[in-house]
Amino acid sequence: MDLDGGTGNNKRVFNRLGTDSSKNQKVCFHWRAGKCTRFPCSFLHSEPSHPSGSAAASSTANGSGAPKRFADDPGFSGSAQRRGPNLKNNHNNSWGRMGANNKVVRKTEKVCNYWVQGNCTFGDKCRFLHSWSLGEGFSMLNHLDGHQKLLSGIVLPAGMDKLFTGSKDETLRAWDANSGQCTGVINLGGEVGCMISEGLWLFVGIPNAVKAWNTQTNQEFSLSGPAGQVYAMIVGNGLLFAGTQGQSPSIIGFLQEGILAWKFNAVTNSFEPAASLKGHTLPVVSLMVGANRLYSGSMDHSIKVWSLETLQCLQTLTEHTNVVMSLLCWDQFLLSCSLDQTIKVWVATENGNLEVTYTHNEEHLPSWGKVFGRTGLLNLRGMHDLESKPVLLCACNDNYVRLYDLPSFSERGKIFAKQEIRAIEVGPSGLFFTGDGTGFKVWKWAEPVATI
Repeated sequence: MDLDGGTGNNKRVFNRLGTDSSKNQKVCFHWRAGKCTRFPCSFLHSEPSHPSGSAAASSTANGSGAPKRFADDPGFSGSAQRRGPNLKNNHNNSWGRMGANNKVVRKTEKVCNYWVQGNCTFGDKCRFLHSWSLGEGFSMLNHLDGHQKLLSGIVLPAGMDKLFTGSKDETLRAWDANSGQCTGVINLGGEVGCMISEGLWLFVGIPNAVKAWNTQTNQEFSLSGPAGQVYAMIVGNGLLFAGTQGQSPSIIGFLQEGILAWKFNAVTNSFEPAASLKGHTLPVVSLMVGANRLYSGSMDHSIKVWSLETLQCLQTLTEHTNVVMSLLCWDQFLLSCSLDQTIKVWVATENGNLEVTYTHNEEHLPSWGKVFGRTGLLNLRGMHDLESKPVLLCACNDNYVRLYDLPSFSERGKIFAKQEIRAIEVGPSGLFFTGDGTGFKVWKWAEPVATI
């Protein structure tokens, strides 16, 4: 009897039956979805067993053993978000020091592709998410489609029942805030770089122009002057400021018309050029107003601080090492985010200059992206939940929006999308909006649970 031959035959029989002990220990992806047609399949058609206690260890590693601390900094008492850094230097240094290691308990942080398509057979047992978010205290109300390309702006003018969105598809859309229906489309003839609303006015930045609409009278204006795309706008001290792509002559070597300003003349019923702020060496992509200052972030990696009274540059901040994508004034702090994968918190010293009091690193993003500028932070918005706790929304170009309690930077949840989320808007009554290339989603904070 050929013992070796018999063993080999038995092994081949076991291989045909799919029960070989040397089988690849990876679970079959198609089997999970109930669609595997291979027989025998070289992957497992069952969930692998885990050593005893691994679930408990995983729970501990995810931080479920420690209570999450929410922000209790007296500097966040609900005052205006655009107040800006306090020049009296009455800041505290508790940023990032209360529960910074707290993590949201999570399953695999990936949205199930089959759930998106409506045909996942695993239900609650699926290891992937059947939700566009992860975390507690907020939920999605609606997902509205219509644009063909990336959304670059969402605005909800105060006192109106309409919401406006702008996109790289060169259109502006109006939406009924009650029904969610698109009520109008305007072809702009250029990609929307940014959008803001101020009072009765809606401003849209496109290449070489700013479009302005009076939402009460439906008057339309076209503000000429910008060179290239308009990336950012803000209103302060009666002026409309626009950060532009500008022109960088190779011989001169510096940016021309990086920030333009207009003033509305009620007598002539028109916007008139008021100033041109020069100093950045590359396009200006973010603007913010607070504490009688204008703050500008640029592709030259710097932030400039301008006086709103004299329009003179007071200080240049160079702590970021990549493009400064977004700025936010909140109470006595200035927050900035960059493609260098950091959020920096700035506060004014006794002499009035800004310095970094805390740096938050988004370490989950790949390090090679930091070097080549391919991954980073895109947008910052701040709001309060329905318990008046301050929350920071940070959009990253890994298609996530991360929600952080302030001032601890404890992670509170995540919002997912198929593509980059460039547009975030905060609305009334706990509403907020996120937009990517597939449309925009409407979110709402949940009412706090009453305790007896």
